[in-house]
Amino acid sequence: MSPIMSDILVLYYSTHGATRQMAQLIARGIDSVPGMQARLRTVPRISTVCEATESAIPAAGAPYVELADLQECVGIAVGSPTRFGNMAAPMKYFWDSTIAEWLQGTLIGKPASVFTSSGTLHGGNESTLITMMLPLLHHGMLIVGTPYSESALLSTTTGGTPYGPSHWAGTDSSRPISEAERQLCIAQGKRLAEVARQLMQGAA
Repeated sequence: MSPIMSDILVLYYSTHGATRQMAQLIARGIDSVPGMQARLRTVPRISTVCEATESAIPAAGAPYVELADLQECVGIAVGSPTRFGNMAAPMKYFWDSTIAEWLQGTLIGKPASVFTSSGTLHGGNESTLITMMLPLLHHGMLIVGTPYSESALLSTTTGGTPYGPSHWAGTDSSRPISEAERQLCIAQGKRLAEVARQLMQGAA
C-alpha cells in the first residue's frame, strides 16, 4: 500500500512560459522530499475592462486553481511575472477572491514561498516578490525565503533573491532559465516541502 502523500500547491500565472518553467522546477524540488508532492495549478487571464470568459479547462498546461486547492494543500508556492514591480492582474484577482478562506483561517500556519520572472535584470522582481507575500501574510501564512546557504544565491549573475527565486527572461522573453536560477528553484521547492513536513510532524 503506497503512503499517503501531502500536497503543496504550486500556483502560477505565465504569459511566455518562463514562470511556468520555474513552477515545474519548484515542483521537482517538492517532489524530491519523501511524503510530499506538488500540485501544479494556474489562474485564467482577465480583461482590463471586465472579467474575461475563459474555458473551464485550459488549452494546455496545469488546470485552473480552485478554492478547494487552498484547503487541501499543506503549503503554497506562488509565482507571477513582474508587472511594473507588482504581481500580474490575474494572480491579484485570484487572491482578491479568497475572502471566505481568510475569514475561515484556511491558510493560517501553512508555509508559503514566492517566485517571479522579469524582462529586465532590475525590472522590479524583488518588489513583485514582496507584493505576492502581502496577501499570504494577511492569510496568516509563514513565508519561506531563500537562505544564503544556497551557494547559487551568492554566485548568480542572472536571477535569484533572498525573497525567493527569480528569472531574467530578457525583453523578448527569449533568455533560458540559467543554471543558477534552476538550482535556486529546485532548492526553494525542496525547502518549502521540508518546512511543511516539519510543521506537520510538530502538529501531530
